[in-house]
Amino acid sequence: MLSRLAFLFVLFAAAVPAATVMAAEPAADPSAGELLIASAAMQDPRFQHSVILILRHDASGAFGVMINRPFGERPIAELLTEAGDDAGKDTKDTHLKGTIRLFLGGPVEPQYGFLIHGGDYRRPETLNLGNGLGITATKEALRDIGRQQGPAKYLFALGYAGWAAGQLEAEIARHDWFTAPADADLVFDEERGAVWERALARRTREL
Repeated sequence: MLSRLAFLFVLFAAAVPAATVMAAEPAADPSAGELLIASAAMQDPRFQHSVILILRHDASGAFGVMINRPFGERPIAELLTEAGDDAGKDTKDTHLKGTIRLFLGGPVEPQYGFLIHGGDYRRPETLNLGNGLGITATKEALRDIGRQQGPAKYLFALGYAGWAAGQLEAEIARHDWFTAPADADLVFDEERGAVWERALARRTREL
């Protein structure tokens, strides 16, 4: 994944697939801001022991990002350069510093970057997920983190998990998933190796 990141990251600024276009569609259950938790019987190896934050779910389908699959770190300046941002190329910009932990958000379109963050941070492009969570999928948000002007808590994921209309509902009917409310502890603070078990313990019901 790391070796391909420079090539895949260039479409970062286009990151939210149809989220605003579909905003008028009625929400479905589980709704944006909730967690999908893979059951122990999950057969798809891509999602075994995965925890997914739902970003959109309506009649047209659903998508979300996994929050418990870290795979490395990269300097923020390098990521911005690969995204075509001039700030990343300016080595004299001493305000742009630090690294960011990378998460595999899902198997679909890993060139897309998603910054999940707490409610203390907002840009015009930010989508409110509820439960004190937001998502901003622009390189400006990454630049803010590099300049220590970003959110206090965040998770940066590449790629997403997507379902066509009715697909997630069918998987729910097979009992592939549980659901739980998202909160900052699970999304940001919990040790990643413990997120699946902790989320499973908090599940509200079997879907």
